Amino acid sequence: MSGALLEVRHLKVEFPGRRGTLLALDDVSFEISAGEILGVVGESGAGKSLTGAAIIGLLDPPGRIAAGEIRFDGRRIDNLPYEAMRKVRGRQIGAIFQDPLTSLNPLYTIGRQLTETIQAHLPIGNADARARAIRLLEETGIQAAGERIDQYPHQFSGGMRQRVVIALALAAEPRLIVADEPTTALDVSIQAQIIQLLKRLCREHGAAVMLVTHDMGVIAETCDRVAVMYAGRIAEIGPVHDVIHSSRHPYTSGLMGSIPAMDEDRERLLQIDGAMPRLTAIPRGCAFNPRCPQVFDRCRAERPELMPAGATRAACWLVDAQASAAA
Repeated sequence: MSGALLEVRHLKVEFPGRRGTLLALDDVSFEISAGEILGVVGESGAGKSLTGAAIIGLLDPPGRIAAGEIRFDGRRIDNLPYEAMRKVRGRQIGAIFQDPLTSLNPLYTIGRQLTETIQAHLPIGNADARARAIRLLEETGIQAAGERIDQYPHQFSGGMRQRVVIALALAAEPRLIVADEPTTALDVSIQAQIIQLLKRLCREHGAAVMLVTHDMGVIAETCDRVAVMYAGRIAEIGPVHDVIHSSRHPYTSGLMGSIPAMDEDRERLLQIDGAMPRLTAIPRGCAFNPRCPQVFDRCRAERPELMPAGATRAACWLVDAQASAAA
């Protein structure tokens, strides 16, 4: 493949248990180019956060990568030993998590945490690390950074803590950032500020981003491309404008139809009836078939793979049927 910065190929993640093995991610493939923001969206339990955790090597036991591979800048990283992966994580791949309090140690000052992170990955002294930490806090919009650097996490508001976590993620100038629901715990006005901040910093630092969220508004505002996940697989992937305005998978269409539109007067929003299947009860064929309004016999018998669907790629037999009819 091309010059993609991150390549995920046929990734499968499983959780062995006493009653059998649960397959949580099943044949997930995508890539992210340098400087690109890829959004990953879907309902809770679709596998979004798990995909991010697999990339940064932080799968919770007994979860493990059962098949496939993850390549970063051409180098395979999914099979690296723990210590080797630690050198990649932080230095090459940064992470921003949903709750900043889980990323920050309440007993250490913000400055200590930033300088330790910087010195763990870059060969610089204490004074230079502190100066760099202050500069990062200023870049992330924290006023009076020279004074606030010696404060503790509880002395910052939720939005300010998330800015500190973004500064931590950027501390060693990684080339890829995995942002797992970075705005979910914040109110709408702070969400917009954090999203703009993330876009600006990644543009200035040249970092690519994998943005995991269930908020389509955030995706539309931020991303270059979007991958829609359902039941551990990618249902549709493509440029964000095409996925939002001319989606080809019924699940994607349902997600888009459930978003209120400012320029349309709708009496009711669309809804997708039913719920996503449990990992122990994934239906045969297309996993979405029990909830799909356009289901037909082939959907219940054969599982579709991603196939070209105009500007996007969708895992749906409707696309194949329409292509055959057009031919």
